[in-house]
Amino acid sequence: MEKKNVKLNIRKGDLVKVIAGDSKGQQGKVLEVITKTDRVLVEGANMVSKHTKPNAANPNGGINKMEAPIHISNVSLIDPKSGNATRIAKKRNEDGKVIRIAKKSGEEIK
Repeated sequence: MEKKNVKLNIRKGDLVKVIAGDSKGQQGKVLEVITKTDRVLVEGANMVSKHTKPNAANPNGGINKMEAPIHISNVSLIDPKSGNATRIAKKRNEDGKVIRIAKKSGEEIK
Protein backbone atom coordinates (compact mmCIF):
# COMPACT_ATOMS: atom_id res chain seq x y z
CA MET A 1 0.00 0.00 0.00
CA GLU A 2 1.52 3.29 -1.09
CA LYS A 3 1.25 6.24 1.27
CA LYS A 4 -0.08 9.47 -0.20
CA ASN A 5 1.80 12.71 0.34
CA VAL A 6 0.32 14.32 3.48
CA LYS A 7 1.18 17.80 4.77
CA LEU A 8 2.17 17.65 8.43
CA ASN A 9 1.65 20.55 10.84
CA ILE A 10 4.74 19.84 12.93
CA ARG A 11 8.22 20.62 11.66
CA LYS A 12 11.80 20.09 12.81
CA GLY A 13 12.74 22.60 15.52
CA ASP A 14 9.18 23.08 16.85
CA LEU A 15 8.53 22.98 20.59
CA VAL A 16 5.99 20.23 21.29
CA LYS A 17 4.29 18.55 24.25
CA VAL A 18 3.67 14.78 24.39
CA ILE A 19 -0.07 14.28 24.99
CA ALA A 20 -0.25 10.46 25.06
CA GLY A 21 1.94 7.46 25.88
CA ASP A 22 4.63 6.76 28.49
CA SER A 23 6.23 10.20 28.07
CA LYS A 24 2.92 12.07 28.49
CA GLY A 25 3.40 15.63 29.75
CA GLN A 26 7.01 15.99 28.62
CA GLN A 27 8.05 18.89 26.43
CA GLY A 28 10.88 19.03 23.95
CA LYS A 29 12.16 20.19 20.61
CA VAL A 30 11.46 18.13 17.48
CA LEU A 31 14.78 16.69 16.31
CA GLU A 32 13.48 14.90 13.23
CA VAL A 33 10.19 14.32 11.38
CA ILE A 34 9.84 10.90 9.72
CA THR A 35 7.17 11.48 7.07
CA LYS A 36 7.11 7.89 5.82
CA THR A 37 5.71 6.58 9.11
CA ASP A 38 4.17 9.84 10.49
CA ARG A 39 6.52 9.87 13.48
CA VAL A 40 8.68 12.47 15.21
CA LEU A 41 11.79 12.34 17.40
CA VAL A 42 11.32 14.59 20.44
CA GLU A 43 14.35 15.66 22.47
CA GLY A 44 14.33 13.93 25.89
CA ALA A 45 11.01 12.09 25.34
CA ASN A 46 10.36 8.35 24.83
CA MET A 47 13.87 7.33 25.90
CA VAL A 48 14.94 3.74 25.23
CA SER A 49 18.07 1.75 26.10
CA LYS A 50 20.07 0.61 23.08
CA HIS A 51 22.66 -2.13 23.62
CA THR A 52 25.76 -1.58 21.49
CA LYS A 53 28.53 -4.00 20.63
CA PRO A 54 32.14 -2.92 21.05
CA ASN A 55 33.52 -1.15 17.96
CA ALA A 56 36.33 1.22 17.02
CA ALA A 57 34.42 4.31 18.18
CA ASN A 58 33.25 2.70 21.44
CA PRO A 59 35.72 -0.03 22.48
CA ASN A 60 33.73 -1.13 25.53
CA GLY A 61 30.26 -1.19 23.98
CA GLY A 62 27.52 -0.81 26.57
CA ILE A 63 24.04 0.59 26.94
CA ASN A 64 23.15 3.95 25.39
CA LYS A 65 20.02 5.97 26.13
CA MET A 66 18.40 7.43 23.02
CA GLU A 67 15.09 8.87 21.83
CA ALA A 68 12.65 6.60 20.01
CA PRO A 69 10.12 7.96 17.50
CA ILE A 70 6.61 8.94 18.70
CA HIS A 71 3.57 9.00 16.42
CA ILE A 72 2.77 12.53 15.32
CA SER A 73 -0.79 12.25 16.66
CA ASN A 74 0.62 11.87 20.20
CA VAL A 75 2.34 15.26 20.22
CA SER A 76 0.85 18.75 20.17
CA LEU A 77 2.49 22.05 19.31
CA ILE A 78 3.08 24.52 22.15
CA ASP A 79 1.43 27.93 21.84
CA PRO A 80 4.20 30.59 21.76
CA LYS A 81 2.03 33.04 23.76
CA SER A 82 0.57 30.92 26.58
CA GLY A 83 2.86 27.88 26.67
CA ASN A 84 -0.07 25.42 26.46
CA ALA A 85 -0.72 22.76 23.82
CA THR A 86 -2.66 24.04 20.82
CA ARG A 87 -3.98 22.98 17.44
CA ILE A 88 -2.82 24.62 14.22
CA ALA A 89 -4.57 26.59 11.48
CA LYS A 90 -2.97 27.47 8.16
CA LYS A 91 -3.58 30.83 6.51
CA ARG A 92 -2.01 32.94 3.79
CA ASN A 93 -0.31 36.19 4.77
CA GLU A 94 -0.28 39.35 2.66
CA ASP A 95 2.66 38.03 0.58
CA GLY A 96 0.63 34.91 -0.33
CA LYS A 97 2.85 32.64 1.77
CA VAL A 98 1.20 29.93 3.91
CA ILE A 99 1.80 30.47 7.64
CA ARG A 100 0.87 28.39 10.69
CA ILE A 101 -1.27 30.01 13.38
CA ALA A 102 -1.98 28.73 16.92
CA LYS A 103 -5.74 28.21 17.30
CA LYS A 104 -5.82 29.20 20.99
CA SER A 105 -4.08 32.57 20.80
CA GLY A 106 -4.06 33.41 17.08
CA GLU A 107 -0.29 33.88 17.33
CA GLU A 108 1.88 33.05 14.30
CA ILE A 109 4.18 30.04 14.74
CA LYS A 110 7.68 30.73 13.49
